[in-house]
Amino acid sequence: MQVIITAVGPDNKGLADPIVHYVTAAGANIYEIQMYDRDSEQLFAMMTRIDWPVETVSVAELRDHLQQIGTLRGLKIRVWARDEYARPPRLAICTTFRHEPPLAILRAIRDRRLRAEAAVMLGNRNSCRSVAEQFDVPWFNIGDSSGNPDYSQFESIIDSHQIDYVVLARYMRVLPADICWKFAGGRIINLHHGLLPPFPGFRPYEDAFQHHMLCFGATIHFIVPELDAGNQIIHQSSFSVPPGTSLQSVKLQGESDHEPNCLVEGLRRVLDREVELHFHRVIRINR
Repeated sequence: MQVIITAVGPDNKGLADPIVHYVTAAGANIYEIQMYDRDSEQLFAMMTRIDWPVETVSVAELRDHLQQIGTLRGLKIRVWARDEYARPPRLAICTTFRHEPPLAILRAIRDRRLRAEAAVMLGNRNSCRSVAEQFDVPWFNIGDSSGNPDYSQFESIIDSHQIDYVVLARYMRVLPADICWKFAGGRIINLHHGLLPPFPGFRPYEDAFQHHMLCFGATIHFIVPELDAGNQIIHQSSFSVPPGTSLQSVKLQGESDHEPNCLVEGLRRVLDREVELHFHRVIRINR
């Protein structure tokens, strides 16, 4: 069974050794190791993707043992396997202002176009609370009065609700690097409201319009610590407008219709196991 292990904590020597030694001694094949050493932050982070022999040792036992290692080494270690439980993947839908993306996800789940469970919705603003209530999804506001998120609460919610995938459905905040590392390996999926790589950042409609573009779009990609990096694209789609179309009309078409449809298709590809993230690149899975 494919298992993702992440370990994050204060930097020190020999932090990866006990993790690697344990999993290899137990008979696991290591497919991928990514390690990050941020000297400026004195932070160690590691992501390992392995083939774990569940016929001899369960994922739960692996998790318990590695968490013991984490306690001894001062690391927060997470063990995640998409196939650990015989249930649909559990989603955390993260929002800020716009209703359309989370609403599209919830409708697609209701209509069985997405095989998943909306386990929780959270936002740094209360704007989308009514959407969660409409579909009886637990809601959490993790933002203060200015919309500044509490990422310790964010992390706790993801863990306590046994979330498989975090979906940034027009969540208009940049996740801290340590959050990206803690849930690395293709667990965080973002809707970017522009075409990547040419139009990253927070104002892609405005940037494309200023370049006199007639083609606009949206991008669904896995999150890695680099903002809007280009090799993690799951799905991308575009729409064209006639010359002279106003920016307001472009944004209305993109935000109300195009972005939500793009997000649902990108999620479907992940949930149906058509794509995965390996070595920071999206690969197609042949099943």
